[in-house]
Amino acid sequence: MKVLMVDKEKCTGCHQCELWCGTEIASTSKELARAINEEPHPVPRVYVEGKPFALQCRHCESAPCLDACPNGTMRRDPETGLIYVNEQTCIACWMCVMVCPFGIINPSSSMKVAIKCDRCRNMGYPICAEVCPTGALSLVERKDYRKKKF
Repeated sequence: MKVLMVDKEKCTGCHQCELWCGTEIASTSKELARAINEEPHPVPRVYVEGKPFALQCRHCESAPCLDACPNGTMRRDPETGLIYVNEQTCIACWMCVMVCPFGIINPSSSMKVAIKCDRCRNMGYPICAEVCPTGALSLVERKDYRKKKF
């Protein structure tokens, strides 16, 4: 399985990944200029934090969010191994938010669902990696990610 790797040396904190993620995944218009005025505001599934560093779901092999979800809303795609939220069944209990070891799953009070990166599984490619101007975000095999020195 491929994972999204962040090269912290290349990340400049430009927030392009956030802007495009929110626009492509969560907006109704799918246009940046129009998405800014939408209600509720589109919420990105990737976040830039710290010095800077893009944070996104790691799609853990042993995922606490899957075990904590009381009704199976958090699911693993059997073909890709990606973990996603079935928004239609989310009861907004926030158990997944509490157990995520990376703090990546967030509650959306306006939408009444948990939101997290599903690596754009319905698009076929992660928009954040596509739009990153410095190439700080890239898809790599999990085994290669583990070998990478940070």
